[in-house]
Amino acid sequence: MRGKKILLMICMLFLFSVSAFAQVNSDSAPLQFQNKAEEARFHALAAELRCVMCQNQSLADSNALIALSLRHEVLELMQKGRTDAQIKEFLVARYGEFVLYKPRVEPSTWLLWLGPLALLLMGAGVVVALIRKRTPGTLPVDDKQEW
Repeated sequence: MRGKKILLMICMLFLFSVSAFAQVNSDSAPLQFQNKAEEARFHALAAELRCVMCQNQSLADSNALIALSLRHEVLELMQKGRTDAQIKEFLVARYGEFVLYKPRVEPSTWLLWLGPLALLLMGAGVVVALIRKRTPGTLPVDDKQEW
């Protein structure tokens, strides 16, 4: 009797694992584009969006499950007639400004946009200050050396 219970549990685990595998791979179906223009628009848009899990990969480059799901969702929104701006707004509302590779210039992102320039100017200021602070030194003159 105990052996039958163990066998039944193994069969149930196998069935659950097969159904879970089928759910995971349901998003990996190839994307179906209606025409070449839609495909080009999709690839351009997916290159501008960041994978929310991978962080340094675009939505087009990532193999994460969430990226696969988001690619399908972006294509679905495109086929429903949404513009690129509307799709970006939808994703920003859902995941935050981080999902965009080029965040908008607004007060909350000024540091992101102006930070590198500020660091460059500060570095140049330090270099100029160090050069001005130097005292001109005199080199020892050696009369025996000829040039």
